[in-house]
Amino acid sequence: MLLLRRQLLPLLHAISPLPSPIHHRTCPLLSISTSASATPFSLEEYLVAACGLAPAQARETAKKALDKASKASNKKAFEELCKSRLRSASNPDAILALLSGVGLTRTDIASIVAADPLLLRSSVKNVGPRLHALRDCLGLSAPQIARFLLLGSPALRGCDIVPKLEFFISFYGSFERLLVVMKKNKAILFSDLERVIKPNIALLCQRGLNVRDIFHSRVLTFNPEQVKEFVLRAEELGVHRSSPMFKRTIKSLSYINKEKVAPKLKFLKSTLGCSESEVAIAVSRMPSILPLSEELLLRKIHFLIKEVGMEPQYIVERPILLSFSLEKRLVPRHCVMKVLQEKGLLSSKMGFFSFAQIGEKTFKLKYIDYHKDSVPGLADAYATASAGVVPSGIKL
Repeated sequence: MLLLRRQLLPLLHAISPLPSPIHHRTCPLLSISTSASATPFSLEEYLVAACGLAPAQARETAKKALDKASKASNKKAFEELCKSRLRSASNPDAILALLSGVGLTRTDIASIVAADPLLLRSSVKNVGPRLHALRDCLGLSAPQIARFLLLGSPALRGCDIVPKLEFFISFYGSFERLLVVMKKNKAILFSDLERVIKPNIALLCQRGLNVRDIFHSRVLTFNPEQVKEFVLRAEELGVHRSSPMFKRTIKSLSYINKEKVAPKLKFLKSTLGCSESEVAIAVSRMPSILPLSEELLLRKIHFLIKEVGMEPQYIVERPILLSFSLEKRLVPRHCVMKVLQEKGLLSSKMGFFSFAQIGEKTFKLKYIDYHKDSVPGLADAYATASAGVVPSGIKL
């Protein structure tokens, strides 16, 4: 690592914010170049002059380029960054020309480079055909290409992305839907289509899930053997394939090791004093509680029993309570409920479960804004509590 850091020193000096002559500032977007006698190439200055970034944004983007390369901890990656494609304007100029050539505007290019500065040092002979294929083979418009690159530029420079895009656009039904999926799970662009993605889709479809069910599924990028295991474990928990919770259970199981599932069920059983079948039913109804830590679950259970006054069996039958945020939902809602009941503005028969389930927008309109005049400071107190500041007297 020390050797790699030494190799970075030349680039660190090149992108330093110290004043230095700017030879490109008045040049047009794609005509910037350097000669043998010119001042050493500065990525930061290039980002300002050629890509149109503001100085502060250029400084941050240049630092991002260095950080991304350094994370590789790879001598070859450092040498490539320091000694070739970002030591002069020739390669970045060529990349900018390619981006402009497929119809991207100066604003588009600035945004894309700011999001993925390592695009400037990518291989022109690889990126060029891929960029043109987005337009000529997939029929994407310039605005669509720009939107794709803001999310998928690393994939474009890393592999032949067009066959994957063809498949995913067909699978999800449109390019726009694919972009939605990419925002949540960019890993699909890097996963092997034939050995990972397609086998997982086939397996999930065999289990009764449809395209809508696996629309945002992160498990598509897992090893197919792991996905089989998730499916089997979901079935072992008693979640039927036809249940809407089946896909949620598979997703939740992907966040927790197989070895931890049994201890988690045992913990819930002992803490809530219920049977194995009851805890299995609770988890099947709300599988998202499985990945939660025992400490967090214990704090929620303690609050609901000690502060709210619920019986353990009541919680078992309503496992959604354990999925709510303790600091941002359960505690603030309980405080509001107590204040309104003490002032006679809320029926004492109103149960906390109903109070906690209400959507945030409806809750604020019905219980915060509606009582802002009769209970001054209620809105501020709720906002403070929702920000994680626990009111005095509350024990978590």
